[in-house]
Amino acid sequence: MPSSKSPSANTSGRADQLADLTLPPLTVPRLMGWAAQQYGAKTAIQADDEVLSYRQLNDLRRSAGRAFMALGVQSGDRVAIWAPNSARWIIAALGLQSVGAVLVPLNTRLQGPEAADILARAGVSVLLTVGALEGAVPAEVVKSESLPALRHSVRLDSDGDSADQLGWAAFMAKASEADDAAFIALERAINPEDSADMLFTSGTTGKPKGVLCSHEQNIRVFATWSDTVGLRADDNYLIINPFFHSFGYKAGWLAALISGCTIFPMAQFDRRLVMEAISRHRISMLPGAPSLYEMLLADPERGNYDFSSLRLGVTGAATVPVKLVEDMRSELGFETVVTAYGLTESTGVVTICRPDDDPETIANTCGRAMPGVELKCADPQTGEARAAGEEGEVWLRGYNVMQGYFDMPEATADAITSDGWLRTGDIGVMDERGYLRITDRLKDMYIMNGENVYPAEVEKLLYGLDGVAQAAVIGVPKAPQGEVGMAFIVRRAGSELSAEQVKAFCAEQLARYKLPYYVAFVDALPMNASGKVLKTELAAQAAQHIEAQA
Repeated sequence: MPSSKSPSANTSGRADQLADLTLPPLTVPRLMGWAAQQYGAKTAIQADDEVLSYRQLNDLRRSAGRAFMALGVQSGDRVAIWAPNSARWIIAALGLQSVGAVLVPLNTRLQGPEAADILARAGVSVLLTVGALEGAVPAEVVKSESLPALRHSVRLDSDGDSADQLGWAAFMAKASEADDAAFIALERAINPEDSADMLFTSGTTGKPKGVLCSHEQNIRVFATWSDTVGLRADDNYLIINPFFHSFGYKAGWLAALISGCTIFPMAQFDRRLVMEAISRHRISMLPGAPSLYEMLLADPERGNYDFSSLRLGVTGAATVPVKLVEDMRSELGFETVVTAYGLTESTGVVTICRPDDDPETIANTCGRAMPGVELKCADPQTGEARAAGEEGEVWLRGYNVMQGYFDMPEATADAITSDGWLRTGDIGVMDERGYLRITDRLKDMYIMNGENVYPAEVEKLLYGLDGVAQAAVIGVPKAPQGEVGMAFIVRRAGSELSAEQVKAFCAEQLARYKLPYYVAFVDALPMNASGKVLKTELAAQAAQHIEAQA
């Protein structure tokens, strides 16, 4: 764990300040045994026609653990899940973590070579997957790529076996081959400090890196998160965010199990299915990226569905428009909307708004440091804390800082300073109360005529222009300025907004060097499975749009 010094005058949070709640057990097997006793016959997961109580889920978790033992999985082995959200995904994850294996979730949008690279570098011994994904057929990847550590492949979406893969039923049947007493000894031997998972970063600046976090970090962080945002045992939690991401896994089903919620996993986003699920299952908890709520708000058939059960929404991004927060309350009916900020390297969470914060705070910040975490906006070169109201790189220190990048000591040393500060690469401003506002990414900043431009500032302004549904801004090369801004805009239905109107609107409110030089109207912004705009893809599209405008 990183060291915990007392914060300076310009930092937020205290390392010795703990959440005012009783923590559940701090390993996955102990947590699930506790949850089975605590919540009993209450429904834990409802997926399609399958309904599992907390007791049933715990029994299936133990069976999956014994099945992994029968396959030869040992403590510290890496086991990957490359599949859409499902009840079996959760059962498999809980089972492998119950025997001390490390969960390696893979992005379902990866192409075959990308997935193979991660499987090989992580030394994955067992892969749980499905027949086909968006960019690959996993069985073909396993056959065609060099994966020397991989011993077994299991189909989550099929009970039938093949020559190369075990079906789910055959996998679970292997539980009978493992000694129950040996399993109990193994799950009891797991320590809170043992690595529980290895989530890979998006790889926007090089190869994806495997982020290691422990059982204790995951459970402690998301027990605190759940308590802070107000997650309750009577919540019906629709999880659209993918399980391979912290938002769908840790803030998703793990937080739900800690809190006693009922989980409704959704394999992929579909507006109609989301609206039907909200109405049919009386969904009360619906987190997501801003784009999720924007699409629901824009749907002309929304009025045909009952959204009255919606209670809690949690979102976050560099740009969360004030109007979106207002519309989530007035149009979608949320009682509580909070914003939060985190990254994979921080076990998913850094700051959180509190439900009783005033609307302006919730709309304009991503909250203050969670208990036990120090936070500062620092000079990226010296690490010196900037004064309240001054931009700096967001640095944090505390129990939520990752254990490190798997097999990448140099990258770990670059990310975590010798005295335990994690450098996030995000630019932010902290007010005198310790509330943080993310203004941009260091890597997204561009320089126009020697002036630094942070695209998020321009994007936030564009969201206030009538006719704009979504907006993203990047810097593109241009002589003699060096770089200029290019705005990609998705118009609202029926809007005839022009590039001239966009430029005129910005000119009224921004310094000249911040104005977008180019404006491109697109049908949709490229997004990853977590709902974040892929600016690398926009950069690839930029030349084509500029040529068309010439």
